[in-house]
Amino acid sequence: MTLLDELLADLTAEGDRLRAVVADLDGAGWATSTPAPGWSVAAQVAHLLWTDEAATRAARAHDDQESWDALVLAAIEDPTGFVDAGALEIAALAPEDLLARWDGARAGLAEALRAVPDGVRMPWFGPPMAPASMVTARFMETWAHALDVYDALGVAPEVTDRIRHVAHLGVRTRGFAFATHGIDVPDADVRVELVAPSGETWAWGPEDAPERVSGPAHDFCRLVTQRVHRADTDLVAVGPGADAWLDVAQCFAGPPGPGREAGR
Repeated sequence: MTLLDELLADLTAEGDRLRAVVADLDGAGWATSTPAPGWSVAAQVAHLLWTDEAATRAARAHDDQESWDALVLAAIEDPTGFVDAGALEIAALAPEDLLARWDGARAGLAEALRAVPDGVRMPWFGPPMAPASMVTARFMETWAHALDVYDALGVAPEVTDRIRHVAHLGVRTRGFAFATHGIDVPDADVRVELVAPSGETWAWGPEDAPERVSGPAHDFCRLVTQRVHRADTDLVAVGPGADAWLDVAQCFAGPPGPGREAGR
């Protein structure tokens, strides 16, 4: 298997888990409010669907630039509300139609990503992305929004080593997290050592780095996706830069989110 195949397999597994949880919900279940204000279970799934379809158009831009350009122009007209509006419109579909469309979007995205020519980067709303990077981003979003759905429905999430993709993205976006808060990135290197769900240790950064972040990988992944308050994790920061990072950690694009209240 190629790296892209491995990433797509993990994305499929994460999406399948969420689909299995929501597949048999009745209308009230789909309308259940999630921790994201104003977003129901249906809206969470619809957001994933919308973004999968957008990513498919980006992956096919080398053959159909007009379709991608039309999406970008629509986003320019409403930069702060465009994505949410698209998700909420799809969320109004009947549950069976929403699921069928999501099934098609997931399969279509995998097919489109595999067809991207070698060495070609896909356009996106931020910097262009390689297919593997897009899958990693889609995994992160699918995992994070699934947590909101599981929280709303009282379902225990499945915690697997697949979250390494989220942890990797969380580490790589350290500079972005400071920048999006208007803060200079601290100069000191940071060593990150996380305990995976399997018990394995995952590490990033120089072994002799003067600062460190350590703790459960699941806590780190929830923190960088802002699905938990730092006070409710077992993460440990050593050094002022590492400590400041955990206060602003964010691996998703866009402005800083409000995060979660302590004790939730």
